[in-house]
Amino acid sequence: MPTVVVMDVSLSMTRPVSIEGSEEYQRKHLAVHGLTMLFEHMATNYKLEFTALIVFSSLWELMVPFTRDYNTLQEALSNMDDYDKTCLESALLGVCNIVQQEWGAAIPCQVVLVTDGSLGIGRGSLRHSLATLSQRNEANQRFPLPFPFPSKLYIMCMASLEELQSSDSLECLERLIDLNNGEGQIFTIDGPLCLKNVQSMFGKLIDVAYTPFHAVLKCGHLSSDVQAFPRPEPFVIDEEIDPIPKTINTDLEIVGFIDIADISSPPVLSRHLVLPIALNKEGDEVGPGIADDVEDENSANQIAGKIPNFCVLLHGSLKVEGMVAIVQLGSEWFGMLYSQADSKKKSNLMMSLFEPGPEPLPWLGKMAQLGPISDAKENPYGEDDNKSPFPLQPKNKRSYAQNVTVWIKPNGLQMCKRSLGTQENSLKKHRLSIR
Repeated sequence: MPTVVVMDVSLSMTRPVSIEGSEEYQRKHLAVHGLTMLFEHMATNYKLEFTALIVFSSLWELMVPFTRDYNTLQEALSNMDDYDKTCLESALLGVCNIVQQEWGAAIPCQVVLVTDGSLGIGRGSLRHSLATLSQRNEANQRFPLPFPFPSKLYIMCMASLEELQSSDSLECLERLIDLNNGEGQIFTIDGPLCLKNVQSMFGKLIDVAYTPFHAVLKCGHLSSDVQAFPRPEPFVIDEEIDPIPKTINTDLEIVGFIDIADISSPPVLSRHLVLPIALNKEGDEVGPGIADDVEDENSANQIAGKIPNFCVLLHGSLKVEGMVAIVQLGSEWFGMLYSQADSKKKSNLMMSLFEPGPEPLPWLGKMAQLGPISDAKENPYGEDDNKSPFPLQPKNKRSYAQNVTVWIKPNGLQMCKRSLGTQENSLKKHRLSIR
């Protein structure tokens, strides 16, 4: 999922931090050091992630729009100027604007807010914003939390817990997490303010939000180490009295295959890119991460390309045969693997997650009762492949695409809009002709 890094560049971030035996640092320098560590980790393990950088004080500015170029993001960290007082509400409004413009309101996003815990002063301070929440209406601008899109808010404080507790800063920051429906976490520096403790704090963020999901994809005796991107999130079933988040197993077992026409375009919770992780003879990973040296990267890719990989075999087979693989994610939880074309020449192996339950797709019935065609007395698809064994599927053919990758990105709506008027006129003429 996309990430927005929000960096506080107000005057309070220039407060000096005394580190024994070294030059004097500012809190801003500690923040830059931590973000550099985060970007380096994402460039290696989350290189498909889109990340944007916002700086703010009383106003906000988009320093780097959504990009996968982490060198650009790191360069921007060294080009930040110092400004005036802190206004967190302004920064959060900026996050709303850039995410909705780029991704709309349906794409989950992670927001990493880096600040020293200063709330600002006077009108526009976080203390003032929270105090006036109940006095706002549609005429007055609403507070930007909760975000109008699925999100998690991570607040990285360049301060110790004791420093925040000495004022009401911690209480106000916790209120931000509560306003975001409890989605997020506050991180503080353990011990004195120094580079080592900042690294430790950002390491905790990486463990919580940016640890890649590695799994083993199995089909009979064949297996392959894979990475799912973005990382699948735990799912909570609302109907349960005591809901417990369901997490995906790290062993993904393929239980069968089915035609694309039978599974059609099912409702799914999320979609993930599946990438093979190549291993060398010693068992060390050589991909999909980025090697430090270009020559090492090329040699690693050459080695990986010569090793047979079940994930590559599966991808090619699904693409040629026009089928999807049903994969078991956990107890009574299934998903599907399929080939999705990026362009005429390039395609990717994707995994979509169904809702947990024994019968996620009503027209297929219970997953546990599905079996191979060879177990049937006669071919359920007919001799000429002219019927379907799933009678709950509607008989009349839909006018829209039948493949499993039916969705429209926000930036593609304009292309569809061009033909919308023509299609509406055709429908009106047809309706008038049958009256």
